Amino acid sequence: MACRDSAGVPYEVTLELFRDGVAYGSVGERCGWFLARLARSVAEARECQLAWSDPDDRFPGEADEAELFGFRYRSRTDVVGGGELRCQLRLIPVWVPGRGSTGRWRLTRRACVEAWGAPGVGLRAVVTSGELLMFLMSLVTEAEVRLGAQYGMERNSSLISGAGMASRPR
Repeated sequence: MACRDSAGVPYEVTLELFRDGVAYGSVGERCGWFLARLARSVAEARECQLAWSDPDDRFPGEADEAELFGFRYRSRTDVVGGGELRCQLRLIPVWVPGRGSTGRWRLTRRACVEAWGAPGVGLRAVVTSGELLMFLMSLVTEAEVRLGAQYGMERNSSLISGAGMASRPR
């Protein structure tokens, strides 16, 4: 999972995807810094109460249907470890019935996390911002455990400690 610099010091991660215990793909070479930064951004968005009343609808950025991340294999010729892992925001309308024949549409924001393996088979999960935050934090924590170090994470740092979290999901 870890890459090493020329001095042998671990500095980043590559995600290895598994499905039912079988290797599925390898994506996101050197993506640890980005995952940590995104986890911090999701946590900050959940704290902000300006746009969406439900914390589970709060994601970073202002675009309603934006890509939060997209990790792919190294090159199109790298078929053995190929794959893709991406996360895109979606607006999902939910009908809220009222009395009689009345009702209203309520828009929710959800993250669609999709994984595609080298064979072309895909998986999808639709998650809230809280669930996405837990997923990102677990990736960052696992990387830190495997690297055997806790790094300080300043806002513009390229190191990956704890995603610089000021709070935990509620």
